[in-house]
Amino acid sequence: MSLRSTAERTFSSLANANYRKYFLGQSTSLVGTWMQSTAQSWLVLVLTHSATAIGVVVALQTLPVLLLGPYGGVIADRVDKRRFLIVLQSLMGVQAAVLAVFTLLHDVTYLDVCVLAVVLGLNNSFENPSRQAFMLEMVGPADLRNAVSLNSTMNNAARAVGPAVAGILIAAVGEGWCFVLNAVSFVAVVGSLVAMDRSTLNPSPPAARERGQLRAGFHYVAHTPALLIPLVMMGLVGTFAYEFQVTLPLVASQVFHGGSRAYGFLVTAMGVGAVIGGLVSAARGRVGIAPMVVASTIFAAVLAIASVAPLMALELVALALVGFASVSFLSMANSTLQLASDPAMRGRVMALWAVAFLGSTPVGGPLVGLVTSHWGARVGLGVGALSCLVAASIGFAVLRRGKSSRVALVEGAAD
Repeated sequence: MSLRSTAERTFSSLANANYRKYFLGQSTSLVGTWMQSTAQSWLVLVLTHSATAIGVVVALQTLPVLLLGPYGGVIADRVDKRRFLIVLQSLMGVQAAVLAVFTLLHDVTYLDVCVLAVVLGLNNSFENPSRQAFMLEMVGPADLRNAVSLNSTMNNAARAVGPAVAGILIAAVGEGWCFVLNAVSFVAVVGSLVAMDRSTLNPSPPAARERGQLRAGFHYVAHTPALLIPLVMMGLVGTFAYEFQVTLPLVASQVFHGGSRAYGFLVTAMGVGAVIGGLVSAARGRVGIAPMVVASTIFAAVLAIASVAPLMALELVALALVGFASVSFLSMANSTLQLASDPAMRGRVMALWAVAFLGSTPVGGPLVGLVTSHWGARVGLGVGALSCLVAASIGFAVLRRGKSSRVALVEGAAD
């Protein structure tokens, strides 16, 4: 295969003009999001000197996703997703601006951060399922896996850039300016949504408002193993492995005795690995239970290596591998669920994906924070590795038993 054909395959969804606009706008916004995430974790550490406190803030930010996320999926199936996203993305910019004002006035408290984390979480519980389901409306089934993988690449490229910039800004002018730049960055993504050519979108027919739609979504997933098993695997990994906002600040400060720059380098290393993983997934990615089992096993192995790396240089390499494995697993899970979902149920299915990935944090964040506080950051990373191994074991057991012809069909189509 020539270099040109590989590039065309890797970036095929960018041929879609609407997705190209969205990609550029979201890229800008995500750099700001990762700057805010990094600055917020460091701000909480400065205010409280507690890993558990960081975990609590992360949990508060994701608790609304756990509690309201499924209902957010119901709303996503009822509304014009593009218009809904314009409103929600604008409100996210307002939240960042308020946090910036409090911080720059040197009047921010831990309680302020907690309250604003809840506000952002309320927004995310509705924004996430709408954004995930909107992807298929932009690019269609043929380019969905590629678009999801490029989205993961975009997110992790931002993870590489955002924390590095945040580390420099925190050291030079303080956390507040990270929040300012994040607020401004939402102009780009809102602008991209407004500028889309609506005639080329393929919106799913809005679901009529009926009683029992939330219950119907749960019933649909529970009786569709091709959806249920990936969600269970994602829930386990999301609860214990993706708690890097909790573990990495402590890896930087306690294990390697560094400051905000060290933390930025750790997150950047993981982001660089994730960018590479996202590009590989975009070109060669697969969907289904079997690829998820392989990705989860690799994720477990590299997290285990990161938990014991004795030197900063080795830790950076290990975290780059963690980033590669994490984005591969994440994009597989996302694409598997979207392609296996009925269009009328896609919003509700992706809401449950958000619950499994983000909504699990109110449980995992404090637990990993507690483990990290008592036994150290290395053990916190080790817990994540164990959860990935358990998830892989569940998927492997289901495949061996061959209980679901639906799973086999989905995987056969992906090969």
